[in-house]
Parts: sequence; C-alpha cells; structure tokens
Amino acid sequence: MARGTRVRVRARAGRRSGWTALVGICVVWTLLCGAGVPAAPDRTVPARSTSDSARSALARTASDSARSAPARTAPNPTVTFRGWAMDTCGAPSTGTLTRWRTSRYRALGIYFGGRGRACPQPRLTPGWVRAVDRMGWRLLPVYAGSQAPCVGGGVKPRVSIGKHPARQGAREGRDAVRRAHALGLLTGSALYLDVESYDRRNTSCARRVLSFVRAWDREVGTSGYLPGFYSSADTGVRHIEGARRAGVDNLPAVMWFARWRGTPRLYGEPALRRSAWQGRRIHQYAGNVRERHGGRSLLIDRNLVDAPVARIG
Repeated sequence: MARGTRVRVRARAGRRSGWTALVGICVVWTLLCGAGVPAAPDRTVPARSTSDSARSALARTASDSARSAPARTAPNPTVTFRGWAMDTCGAPSTGTLTRWRTSRYRALGIYFGGRGRACPQPRLTPGWVRAVDRMGWRLLPVYAGSQAPCVGGGVKPRVSIGKHPARQGAREGRDAVRRAHALGLLTGSALYLDVESYDRRNTSCARRVLSFVRAWDREVGTSGYLPGFYSSADTGVRHIEGARRAGVDNLPAVMWFARWRGTPRLYGEPALRRSAWQGRRIHQYAGNVRERHGGRSLLIDRNLVDAPVARIG
C-alpha cells in the first residue's frame, strides 16, 4: 500500500459434605456457561468462482482450528469475505466499479482517513459507500495514519509517530472511529491501520511503533470495531507476530501482509505462525499493477482475502 500512502479461576476444593460439593460444581458450571463465546461470523462469498490456486489457498483455512491473535469482540457480528480484492489510491467512480464487475474482484480497499493519506477522496462519501455496497462490493477500510520514525521508502517526517506514541495512537484511533461512523461503516467493521515498512531492528523505533499500534487497536476495539493491521511481511508484520508470541495484548485482530511474490498464499507466509489469525488474513501478493476491465483501467494492488470487511449502514 505504499502507493496509497506514499509513505505509503482455578477453584480449590476442600473436604466437604456431598451437598456442598454439588453446590460448588454448580457454581463452576454457571461461571463457565456465563462466559459465553462469540457467535460465528457471517460469511460472504463472491459471486464468481475462484481459480484452483485460490481454492487451494482458501481450503487450508478449514483445516486449521488454532486460535487467532488476541482480538476484541465487537458488539455486532462481523462479515467475512473470502475471495479476491483490489486496493487503489483513490476511490474509483461508481461507473468504473460497475464495469469492473466483469473482473474476479469483489472487494475493494479504500483509504478513508489518516494524516499519511496522500490521495484526495472526493468520491468517498456515505452515498458512494451505499452505492458500491448495493453493487455487491465489499469494502476494506484503510486508515493511513502516522508512520514509524525509521520508515523506509522516503516517507516524510511530518507524518512520523512522535514522542508520545500511545497518546498519539489513541488520538488517531478515535479519529478513525469518527471517520468510519461518518461514512456509514457500522460497528463490527474491520478498520485497517496502514503502517509502511520500517526498520524493526531499530529497538527504540520499533518500541514506539508497537506502543502506537497497541493504543490505536485499543481505541478502535473498545469502540466496537475490529482493529486490523497492514504492513510489509518482513518488517511490521514480523514485528507484530513477535509481540503476539511474547504474549503482548491489544494487538491487531486482523492481519493484512504484503509480500509481492506473485503467488497468493494466505497460510504459508513464513513471517506468521500458521495457527495465528485464522480466518483473519489478507495477502497482498502484487502491487502497482495496471488492469483493465469493462473498458476501464486502474492501477491496483492485488489481494487474496479471508477476513472481515466493513458492515454498511
């Protein structure tokens, strides 16, 4: 997405009477049942069939039952999309998206806010969101916020994470929630924080990024949305995976990783443990590709998705 941002209770039992033991069992049973589990997400499958390689990549999701990364449960159910997606810098016209219904893509990344967003978005309105939703497009809302001080690719210092990363991350998380709500994106929607490639071996810089991301995730999650994360597989994604293995909390609920190797591979990414982020992954496998469908051309990044998308109000 560099193009889009340009900076782009253990209970202990004593010896009791039979009646007391029975009461204890009931109490424990009540506690366990009262905890509950989140309902299974609704799933939306694209109208067109996928290729053999896509089916193979997506079929692997059914065989993996391990837990995904720590995530907050939204009050509304999520909508999960499985299939092909594109993302492009500016929101395309509804006319172009109508023409692109001839393509295999059925989901679209949109840059809905953030101080690192480069492209103007004159079309990105609640009306546009409702219109493309009625067409059958699923939306992946991307927030291009502040970037790592040690970011690569010539990112301008004006969008760097400052000296108070947790405070800044919380502030930008609130901004993301406000903007999502204004566009008609309901709670339960996934919002993806775009963090471009950075030097994760720079300890002070990596620490600042992690503090920022965790605060953004916490703010977005407590507001009822699902915090997602986009970055390079070998930098930001590998950094967050290391934090997950270390037991750090307030991490992204959905992982969108970029590895431009031409072949989509959701659950074969070496930077991620296979059991992590099950059913909550996006692989951006090619970037800056020009495609033409229905007589309309767009410069896009290509993605394979098994992840939550936006819920439209």
